[in-house]
Amino acid sequence: MVQPISALVIMGVCGCGKSSVGQAICDYSGAIAIEGDAFHPAENIRKMSAGIPLSDDDRAGWLDRLSLELRHAVAAGQRPVLTCSALKRRYRERLREAIPGLGFVFLELPPDVAARRVAERPGHFMPATLIDSQFQALEPPLDEPLTLSLDATQDVRQLAEAAHLWWQAHIQE
Repeated sequence: MVQPISALVIMGVCGCGKSSVGQAICDYSGAIAIEGDAFHPAENIRKMSAGIPLSDDDRAGWLDRLSLELRHAVAAGQRPVLTCSALKRRYRERLREAIPGLGFVFLELPPDVAARRVAERPGHFMPATLIDSQFQALEPPLDEPLTLSLDATQDVRQLAEAAHLWWQAHIQE
């Protein structure tokens, strides 16, 4: 039996396309988007803007807030798609504790491509200088349940279609 997935997290390092893919999945499925970056406290944004990587403590309150947003959306009968780096397994476990049946779509991207994409992205608080710290923190979810890994160098539409079809196969009717 296929385990049902009630909500999705689109995860990966900065520049992998989380927001674009997440929105495209929402467009396909009628799900609602929750942009994880919008919930960072001002201090986190200040640190990242200054090129200072966030610590586990910096991320704790942010992850709690994202968990709450997911719970509220699911309780309201919505199908949320959260964009969140979720770099470490313990971060993903924290989100899983909030939402049973939480699926993760891991957008894998080589460091050089991530650095190029972030350097070319206008108006975002995350500088390309933090890419190395993201890859140092990354614990790929390759052995975790309800996880789909995709090559983030593919077209956004292809990635969203693959994730949407995978999610559809895990939705309990």
